[in-house]
Amino acid sequence: MLALMMLQDSPSVSGPIPWTTADLLAATGGDLLSGDMRQFFGDISIDSRSIAAGSLFVAIRGQVHDGHRFIPQALAAGVRGIIVDGSMRETLALDILKKQGVVVIAVKNTTRALGDLAGFNRKRAGISVVAITGSNGKTSTKEMTAAVVAQRFRALATSGNLNNEIGLPLTLLKLEPRHQWAVLELGMNHAGEIRRLAEICRPDVGIITNIGRAHLEGLGSLDGVMRAKGELLEKINPGGRAVLNADDPRVMELAKKTDLAVTFFGFSEDAAVRALAVKSTAATVSFRLILPAEEINITLAAAGRFMVYNALAAAGVGLTLGFSAAEIKTGLESFKAVGGRMNIIQTRKNVSVVDDTYNANPASMQAAIAALGELKGNKRGILVIGDMLELGHGSETLHREIGAFSARAHTDRLYLTGDYAEAVKAGALEGGTDAGTIFSGTHAEILADLTGRLKTGDWVLVKGSRGMAMEKIVIGLKVWGDTQ
Repeated sequence: MLALMMLQDSPSVSGPIPWTTADLLAATGGDLLSGDMRQFFGDISIDSRSIAAGSLFVAIRGQVHDGHRFIPQALAAGVRGIIVDGSMRETLALDILKKQGVVVIAVKNTTRALGDLAGFNRKRAGISVVAITGSNGKTSTKEMTAAVVAQRFRALATSGNLNNEIGLPLTLLKLEPRHQWAVLELGMNHAGEIRRLAEICRPDVGIITNIGRAHLEGLGSLDGVMRAKGELLEKINPGGRAVLNADDPRVMELAKKTDLAVTFFGFSEDAAVRALAVKSTAATVSFRLILPAEEINITLAAAGRFMVYNALAAAGVGLTLGFSAAEIKTGLESFKAVGGRMNIIQTRKNVSVVDDTYNANPASMQAAIAALGELKGNKRGILVIGDMLELGHGSETLHREIGAFSARAHTDRLYLTGDYAEAVKAGALEGGTDAGTIFSGTHAEILADLTGRLKTGDWVLVKGSRGMAMEKIVIGLKVWGDTQ
């Protein structure tokens, strides 16, 4: 503990907070099968391919790979400690490991132990935490919030989309003595997952961006999604605060049930953090930020009016922390669009590709289609759509609704791929789309037809769920667009 206190008093010290065997046992409640209680470990990893000598290896059982199979590789890399599932202890060459001085700790569940280690690290680091969940906008909101918090504090933020029971702990295990805040994204696809993630990170501030039709396969209904997202509010630290979307009726239902202090954001006049005079261009969206005591103009380096909601949520955190409007503005305007989320690629053939391929659900799909309408102006707008996954029994209907929405948006051409392509097509035809402007096929078939029809000035939106690998089409369009 003295070593940790000395590190925390030295902001210049970089690198994760080190661990002793005693720390590991205190965090996990595991059984020490081999090794020295005083052994130090520089960091913790679950990847035997990139682990550094002197680290601790946690053998995670995933859906595809079992980390226990890679213990020999980890030891060959110079690892001096491993955490294993207790059921595997009979398979370990403990006599050899003891002679080598390797620390071996057995636990009931290594994924659970990883979270316990992260929770222990969060507590001993003495930081404060912002946790963000919602059906859409989590990652962009996380990036904007981190940029705002960084105006006064040294902050750690979730890297990429590490937002589940493995990814969130890996983020918290990167905490360094210099960090004062962590800004974390919480994802889920089943009930209880947000509760567990919040138990690990113990938020001081919690954001719910919105509640929409996502992960219905595991949650059953919109009310199921609402209850799952509401688990965050149960675990916010006493004296903490919620930052909630005043324009979302289900978020407002959760607000009525919480005893937490709440900062509301949105376009509603009842929101403490509001936006007026929203204007969009091909590369930016600007608005007037209204706070209780100040107003200021904001210009985001991102496309799409829906980005305003993400900015308002981040501004709500700034307001909660007592930041000035100028500080909030500086943070928001330093934000850069996250890969695969409404990234606009201008090709040398003067065709604009909107890469929104990271993921998709009905609400985000509709928001992206609406954004395309704003961006293209009087030019042609073309949609390339892949399936929205994990929607359960309502999948067919929800895809049909997207087809109808694209028709109302006056899409010039519609390209479809996936198991629900016919459902999207049916909705589009019912909405009045000309059948001759709809094409269904594989990624390669779509690219072949699309690139043969593109004209100067066209706008192309590519979107689908992560599992549809729609980024392959973006890559193909970039190669085509930059070929003279």
